[in-house]
Amino acid sequence: MKTVFVVEDSRAEQRLIVSLLQQSGYNAMPFDSAEAAKQGLVAGSAPDLVVLDIVMPGSSGLDLCRYLRETPQFADIPVVFCSSKDQDFDRFWALRQGGNAYITKPFTPKELLQVVRQQLP
Repeated sequence: MKTVFVVEDSRAEQRLIVSLLQQSGYNAMPFDSAEAAKQGLVAGSAPDLVVLDIVMPGSSGLDLCRYLRETPQFADIPVVFCSSKDQDFDRFWALRQGGNAYITKPFTPKELLQVVRQQLP
């Protein structure tokens, strides 16, 4: 079973994403912040994919993505940004920081799962 870190500070959105992933057969692990996800990584729980919000208290999703890309054992983990920031520049910048895909909130379940499946062969 593939493991997906869901890094989202909104509890409602976090629960929605986790539920969609679990119903589709993924092991979804929720984290409220980039710092908490980083602790999960350091503890040895490397996921197969990360679904990542951009704007969160403390470190941003962009910061966590850069950390993943700069750390050899995590550098190849696909990152799907899931953000309410819907400007072309936001998408461009997130992908430039190392993101593999970008979807905007609100999203449909089909859209989220399609992107996750594309990133997890």
